[in-house]
Amino acid sequence: MNPILAAVLVLGGMGAIFGLVLTFASKKFAIIEDERLSLAREALAGANCGACGYPGCDAYAEAVIKGEAEINLCTPGGQKTLEALSDVMGAKAEQTEAKVARVLCQGETGVVKQRYVYNGPQTCHIAVGMAGGPSMCAWGCVGLGDCVRVCRYDAMKIENGIVVIDEDKCTACGMCVKECPRSVIKLLPKKALVAARCQNAAAPRDARAVCDKACIACKRCEKACQFDAIHVINNCAVIDPLKCTQCGECVNVCPTKCIDQVVYTE
Repeated sequence: MNPILAAVLVLGGMGAIFGLVLTFASKKFAIIEDERLSLAREALAGANCGACGYPGCDAYAEAVIKGEAEINLCTPGGQKTLEALSDVMGAKAEQTEAKVARVLCQGETGVVKQRYVYNGPQTCHIAVGMAGGPSMCAWGCVGLGDCVRVCRYDAMKIENGIVVIDEDKCTACGMCVKECPRSVIKLLPKKALVAARCQNAAAPRDARAVCDKACIACKRCEKACQFDAIHVINNCAVIDPLKCTQCGECVNVCPTKCIDQVVYTE
């Protein structure tokens, strides 16, 4: 037999054998993707914000399909995403409570006293490590915009030395909450319109010495509330949103106006 022809036949035979082996292996070891995975992924907000506790939307969708995660963890997607995932998983969709990020501080320029003029890197995390930060309040907003930079929805801005949140744009993803070095920002029910916006746990005299709107633990709000919804804890007024009826009596009696009420305008 011609050597060249023999070589061609041998190579052709080997190719055919390898092809059959690969075909068998591809069928034997094929990973069948659950068709629900793509549906779950499409249902998510697509922000890859990590609010659900997973590194991204793909990871969260996979966890939902595997039954490792609840279907109500995508806060940016809200009720719409919850209902879509409910359809995908055949689970009951409970009504979710809309939340929003709120700043529990009113230490804007002229309200809180400054310790020094800060000219370093414009980041809150670094500033708070420089002799406690430029503001004399160790619990207040630093105002250098770390939260603004991580917000993917253009819902935050620094105004008059303090962060301001546009609640119409906020999706309650929680990225700003994680980024704030002083935990000034909290996710609260959007319907909780009354908020105690001071977290200064110093003695009342010391708190008032550094901020005009600091809580002075006078407990007038406690006495005014008929629903046991507000108590002074660690020298700060704390409101239970489940008990609060938004009557505004605590707002009216607060001498420093550290308690305020959100007013929505059309």
